[in-house]
Amino acid sequence: MKPQIHIILFFILLRFLIPCSAQRQGMPDSPYKPGENLQYIISYGFINGGKASITINKDILLKDSVYHFVVTARTTGIADILYRVHDTYESFVNPYTDLPAKAIRNIREGNYRKYNEVVFDHVTRSDSSIVYSQSSGKHIVPKNIHDIISGFYHFRKYFRDYHFKKGELIHIDTYFTDEIWPLKIRYMGNETIRTKLGKVDCMKFNPVTEIGRVFETEEDMSVWFSKDKNFLPVKIRFDMWVGAVKINLVEYEGLKHEFKSLVVRK
Repeated sequence: MKPQIHIILFFILLRFLIPCSAQRQGMPDSPYKPGENLQYIISYGFINGGKASITINKDILLKDSVYHFVVTARTTGIADILYRVHDTYESFVNPYTDLPAKAIRNIREGNYRKYNEVVFDHVTRSDSSIVYSQSSGKHIVPKNIHDIISGFYHFRKYFRDYHFKKGELIHIDTYFTDEIWPLKIRYMGNETIRTKLGKVDCMKFNPVTEIGRVFETEEDMSVWFSKDKNFLPVKIRFDMWVGAVKINLVEYEGLKHEFKSLVVRK
């Protein structure tokens, strides 16, 4: 056989073998893609008091291609008059490693303002990562740490097909509000919920909350993810001492997969 034919066959084999190998080594098919746009209504009791959105776009950061995740939440109507909130969280993520390169936190709540940028270095040190915060400077943190948004998408991608046991706890290290923030998520079982879009078959999770001035117990937050290939956050509920706040999905576009867990209202 001629050497050229050997080379051609080698690259043909690579074309088919590398994707399979990557999936076996923890690189699953992603449940999302650039262009995904999720819109939510925030309500307190029977009152709609705000809107939220979660979007994914392609972007360039320091000449590198990244996924740009943006989460926004803002008050509307009478709530906006009484106490205006307009918060934005951004994460620039390497699409090959799923690790954050940069995170932005822009908080505007009433008269309070907080803006901070954090840059992540996952390469320089072999045993840890480095974060550079505008607010607090340089910090050595656990290797391959996430910001709060990239940690959320890491969960969507790597735990969508995981076979959970009820009560099982998942731990993801994140750097949030200028400190290491252990994101802990407990699986609570499957549940079919009613939404404005229709009934949705979901998996319910309780991120462990910090007991204090807002939450009374560690299970005062619940998130329902669609039980399909998208693993969409369909509903979020906060049980606080002032009452329950709910965030419900009302519009979506640009999904990577068919929304099979949704039974559309007729």
